[in-house]
Amino acid sequence: MTTWMTRERIDLGPVCLDGDLTLPEHATGLVLFAHGGGSSRRSPRNQAVAAELHRRGLATLLIDLLTPEIGPIADRLAAVVDWLRLQPPTAALPIGLFGASTGGGAALVAAAARPEAVHAVVSRGGRPDLAGPALLEVRAPTLLIVGERDTDVLELNEQARNTMRIRAELRIIPGATHLFPEPGALDAVAGEAAHWFTAHLTAAMTR
Repeated sequence: MTTWMTRERIDLGPVCLDGDLTLPEHATGLVLFAHGGGSSRRSPRNQAVAAELHRRGLATLLIDLLTPEIGPIADRLAAVVDWLRLQPPTAALPIGLFGASTGGGAALVAAAARPEAVHAVVSRGGRPDLAGPALLEVRAPTLLIVGERDTDVLELNEQARNTMRIRAELRIIPGATHLFPEPGALDAVAGEAAHWFTAHLTAAMTR
């Protein structure tokens, strides 16, 4: 499978964001990543998930969001969704959002803000509680992935799953902690995310 990777500088007016756009040949969807505070597009955990998505024929955009606050991150994610829908290589691709840690909350807020554009959400060790009332407005099928030993975050994700009005599923990775450093844990996260995005973005592509 031929894959192209380009460095993008996305002008959002007040800020410009640097990103890495990877496009497999005949991609069936695109996943936009939202990292947590203190991380970047070079996060090895997000890059591992992105590599699995590429193997499944999905494009990815990893960007540096430059701020740890949920509001600005969500606003910038929504603006990047708009940008992707205007670019010829990505305009026709259904979009999913992958959020990690606090980026999980931001991804859910952005999904609620762009219901016609975002077709799936995956949160890895995320904080869906930070989405606030936007959690009830999310229309995209949502997968919440949490480590079994990340007990506080697991409780927050269970509450979110039970609160959301759309299809939301919780996957618990046995023995894993918050950053999934245990052997095989991150592979399990990548596999679950790839399966979710492949199913929902491919379905959106054929509508």
